[in-house]
Amino acid sequence: MLDEPRRPAPPLFDERSALFLDVDGTLVEFDVDPRSVRPTAALRALLVTARDRLDGALALVSGRTLLELDAMFAPTAFTAAGLHGHELRVAPAGDPRGSRGASSVMRALALDARAWSRAHPGVLVEDKGLAVALHYRAAPEAREAVESYAARAAAEAAGHRLQLGDHVAEIVPAGGDKGRAVEELMMLAPFRGRTPIFVGDDLTDEYGFAVARRLDGFGVLVGPRRESDARHGLPRPRDVEAWIEASVRSISDGRRGP
Repeated sequence: MLDEPRRPAPPLFDERSALFLDVDGTLVEFDVDPRSVRPTAALRALLVTARDRLDGALALVSGRTLLELDAMFAPTAFTAAGLHGHELRVAPAGDPRGSRGASSVMRALALDARAWSRAHPGVLVEDKGLAVALHYRAAPEAREAVESYAARAAAEAAGHRLQLGDHVAEIVPAGGDKGRAVEELMMLAPFRGRTPIFVGDDLTDEYGFAVARRLDGFGVLVGPRRESDARHGLPRPRDVEAWIEASVRSISDGRRGP
């Protein structure tokens, strides 16, 4: 059977765009231990320049917490949605919405998940406070066991749901996702009135693609996954970086004029 046609590369964004960027698998490559991932200095500087060219209309939208995002991209604190949209902070000021301590239910769940993982070498349990993630990138054979355990845990944790991703299963608060975070940001300056572009690679990013499309923008899928609401595609994170760089250069050239 012939492969499906690849999605076309996205057009360059311009000064009227609002840019929403997933992090892992989109801006940076995955790693067995997500705590070891760091963006390059060149990428951090490029994102600052892109944010400035868009008059602030750039946000990171990630499954990581805001604290993790700030540590990764220090010294710059970008507007960001963490924990799949359950935390939200418009830079540079203001208390983040949703930033609160873990409930007793989630603390107990994190302890139980760590105990369960001892029987599954290679499974990494990440306690995010409001959420618990089970990473199995180092043990892909554990996928069925991880997803089964996480589904049971989510069903037993009132007010939470299961969120599957690339080699990860998470128990996250119900009632929020990356698409809702985009909707909320699009109602605020400097995003309001712009064309939303959501760039992501994972199943969790489909919420963002759908909202961007509904608001007359588009999604950009990073990687080879076929089924997606994204209209455009890029092969890998380094291609995303090159696209951002070309867009920034185009905006700068336009402002300088002939």
